[in-house]
Amino acid sequence: MKWWQRILANTIIFLALAGFLDGFMISTWATALIAAIVFAGLNLFVKPILVLLSLPITFMTLGLFYFVINGLMLWFTASLVSGFEFSSFWMALVVALIVSALNAFLSSGYE
Repeated sequence: MKWWQRILANTIIFLALAGFLDGFMISTWATALIAAIVFAGLNLFVKPILVLLSLPITFMTLGLFYFVINGLMLWFTASLVSGFEFSSFWMALVVALIVSALNAFLSSGYE
């Protein structure tokens, strides 16, 4: 999936999940778009560093810690974008799991 398609998909996923989940709030669709762009930037620049630093614990947990890193990326996004909020880190982790699953599903259909 191309970068802009992933931004658009994440925007739609964020808006849908904010409607379904009580602990996840987005003020406007523009906020969801900005959050998707910030999330993509964090995944591009910060996530590789965190993955490298957490390689031993990711190995010990058989890759499950990677989902925690995805949750951290969403948590960082929420701290940078006003109007994009989670009630707790656990809600960010749940949203990260759903976003990862949906992105994997959408990416498999385009290749």
